[in-house]
Amino acid sequence: MFLKYIKALSRGPNGISGFSEEDAHHLFGAMLDGGVPDLELGALLSGLRTKTESVSELIGFHRAVEERMIKLRPPSSPLRTVVIPTYNGARDQANLLPLLVLLLRRLGLPVLIHGCLDGNGRIASAYILRELGILPCITPTQAQNSLDKNGLAFIPTAVISPGLASLLALRGRLGIRNSAHTMVKLLDPFQGEGLKLVSASNPVYLDRLGQFLSQTQNRALLMQATEGEPFANPQQRPKIVHYQGGLDSILFEAEIGAPRHQASQPESIQAAATAQWIKKVMAGEIPVPHPIAKQFAACLFACGFSQDLNRVKAIAAVEAASLMS
Repeated sequence: MFLKYIKALSRGPNGISGFSEEDAHHLFGAMLDGGVPDLELGALLSGLRTKTESVSELIGFHRAVEERMIKLRPPSSPLRTVVIPTYNGARDQANLLPLLVLLLRRLGLPVLIHGCLDGNGRIASAYILRELGILPCITPTQAQNSLDKNGLAFIPTAVISPGLASLLALRGRLGIRNSAHTMVKLLDPFQGEGLKLVSASNPVYLDRLGQFLSQTQNRALLMQATEGEPFANPQQRPKIVHYQGGLDSILFEAEIGAPRHQASQPESIQAAATAQWIKKVMAGEIPVPHPIAKQFAACLFACGFSQDLNRVKAIAAVEAASLMS
């Protein structure tokens, strides 16, 4: 049944052919359902990793995921819910994604975080969120209640999409990432009503994700990842692009050259130290890093806080400065 797909991925660097959107949809659906035997599954995931997924394959894979993941209702708010994936964690520099979460909540933006509970040797956002009192929801109902009551929920991958969680877990056996690691960047359990924060470290994947967002008319902010996570590098702002309705616009250009900012950093990348540093930022003892303040502004704009980008830039700047007053 899966032989034709394996053959298509085994023709050498000059002969590898991609799958149609329909074939990709069928294949990834079978993977998510546990319907592909281990030997064939390993061969397929390894082949896709070598080839890298085409845009049509990403669209087919994404359709299969959407059909199988949980659905949530956006909380009652005039603003779109920010959907934040967190699947990498810190290895060399502090993971400041939870700081962005707290800034968004400070101005009333609903936030849904989804990701792994284990950092596999890295400092996962889950560890820092726990230090900040934000615990994972263990059922979809608990996540919905938390969103409705607090405007914030953290939901593990195994709850939002068990099939994706199973594919992610294969990294330990295969030693490589697979297509599930790309798919988790693109989840929106609000069926298109949320705003996705999408990022990638590899420029090729960054471009391909941009094409995906355009062709699927997703609402998203796309940027270069920091430590594999979707927060702005606190030392040097990345380009931030807004996607909506098939159109894209650059909200902030990338800073080039030597870093312009010497932002304060946590004493170590460990969860407790990072959480303590974030608490000091939110208490006004340490300034918000400028690039993260700009990403904060981009989120305000894309979520509908204001249709005037200059206004949200000013609001974000004032809000960040007010923490210091």
